Amino acid sequence: MPKSQLAFRSEHDHSDCIEHALSEARELCAERKLRFTPIRELVLKTIWQSHKPLGAYELLPTLAEAGFNSAPPTVYRALDFLQEQGFVHRIALLNAFIGCPHPQKAHESSFLICSQCNNAVEIETSGISKEVNKQAGLLGFIPEQQSIEVLGICPECQRVSP
Repeated sequence: MPKSQLAFRSEHDHSDCIEHALSEARELCAERKLRFTPIRELVLKTIWQSHKPLGAYELLPTLAEAGFNSAPPTVYRALDFLQEQGFVHRIALLNAFIGCPHPQKAHESSFLICSQCNNAVEIETSGISKEVNKQAGLLGFIPEQQSIEVLGICPECQRVSP
């Protein structure tokens, strides 16, 4: 089973996801000569604790419990950094953030989002992205960013729904 599909399985252990994401973020920040501050690390860790996208305000209590300034600008600065570095993606449909499983390279983002449990998973859709770019080019439009968000029902929720 592809690793991306594990997000939709109830027995999935998030500790592997968290450790891998933090390790990769530390390495990439070191390579890029950027500071991976304790607040940035905590925000990334919290986002990776499940595959449910989290809104900025959902992160504030975690910062407060850890003794950090929990004002909205603090979390937004951390999220901006994490998003700029490719460590998280913003899901516009939910106005929330989810961890990126492959932040080492820039890429277009596509997500499957469960309308019942709110779990989300990033999927590979380079073929779709190429076609969007082609069609945009025919219209003289230059895409700067793409994100495809598909709302549906995950396998776990299908099993429990009548």
